[in-house]
Amino acid sequence: MAKKPTARSEFVLFDVIYEDDSQRSNRKVPADLLGGLDGDEPAKTFIMDQDLAIAEKSGVPPLQIKTLKRSGK
Repeated sequence: MAKKPTARSEFVLFDVIYEDDSQRSNRKVPADLLGGLDGDEPAKTFIMDQDLAIAEKSGVPPLQIKTLKRSGK
C-alpha cells in the first residue's frame, strides 16, 4: 500500500545575535508565519518563545535578542 504524501513544512532560517553578542545560526521558523504586513517580526516572537521554553527547562534566564536576520543575507 502506498503511503500518503505528508504535508511539507517549509522553514526560513534566521541568524540571531543576543545582547551578549553571542550568535545562534540557522534557527528554523515556519515560513507560514512570515510575510504580510508584519514581515519578519513574527520570527522574533517565535524565537523568543522557543528561548523562553528552553530557559524554563534549563533554569537559565533567556538572553534578549539584539538583532535578527535571515541566514544567507
